[in-house]
Amino acid sequence: MLTLGIILQAAAANFAFAEIGAAIGASVAAIAAAFGIGKIGSSAMESIARQPEAAGDIRSNMIVAAALIEGVAFFAIVVCFLILFI
Repeated sequence: MLTLGIILQAAAANFAFAEIGAAIGASVAAIAAAFGIGKIGSSAMESIARQPEAAGDIRSNMIVAAALIEGVAFFAIVVCFLILFI
């Protein structure tokens, strides 16, 4: 119980760690989203090159997957900004 009190006092005294953590979290979320969308685009182009007749289905699935990844990335960035400003 004493250890928890010490940790809480240290966390209350140092808000800089929360700011650094929020900045790192936002940057990791943005980089991971960019990597994921790039991977989806790359795989979709390879798939369309192999089966050109399925281009419409592949393109629509690619757009849905990219939108889901962007949604998760925006959510992560918003959470990091909330940590930063609240």
